[in-house]
Amino acid sequence: MWRILLRRCNAIANTKEDEPRVNSEIRCPEVLLIDESNVKRGVVGIQEALKMAEAAELDLVEVAPQAKPPVCRIMNYGKYRFQQQKRDKDARKKQKNQVVKEIKMRPKIDLHDYEFKVKAIKAFLEDGHRVKVSIFFRGREMAFLDRGRDVLNKVLDAVSDYGKIEMEPRMEGAYMRIMIAPASDSPAKKQAQKKQPKPAEEQQAPAQAQPAPAKPQKVKKNVLPDADQI
Repeated sequence: MWRILLRRCNAIANTKEDEPRVNSEIRCPEVLLIDESNVKRGVVGIQEALKMAEAAELDLVEVAPQAKPPVCRIMNYGKYRFQQQKRDKDARKKQKNQVVKEIKMRPKIDLHDYEFKVKAIKAFLEDGHRVKVSIFFRGREMAFLDRGRDVLNKVLDAVSDYGKIEMEPRMEGAYMRIMIAPASDSPAKKQAQKKQPKPAEEQQAPAQAQPAPAKPQKVKKNVLPDADQI
């Protein structure tokens, strides 16, 4: 009994404003109950729902307060919060790992510099990073914005297998910028999938499918013909 009370106190103490109400915090006289086996029990009184949760040594959690009556589920609320915090942590970690890289170019970029920077863009996209490509215009070059747009279009064509455009070309001060997001199926991933070994069953299938060679028929010698063949 003391374990149930301790779990309830911990759940209440750790509850935030954006988290669901638990156990005695639920004030509605009736709720639509879902038990610990994910079976709908229909509309029951709040006291009956609390007794069922206590009998199962679990918590009664309000999962849909906007419904009429609100939907409550019998579950281990401490385990639920732990799994939710783990998912949120993984999502934040994934967002943190994805860094926006910036590559700067000039409208009159030479071929060697262009190829080097395109190679860097492909490497960033392969690593899962978004890439911002910026064309810097200096002085009178602002009168030739089409040259910068041509360079950006050339970059997009060169990295079309590695990423897709996320932001159309736009001017930000003296810079013309685009944003490229990594593609879901990059050439490196496709090549890795091709190198995966086939299952043993698939490798043996062609050998089993080949028919066995026919045995040569023996030729009978000194056999008299049948009567109907004379």
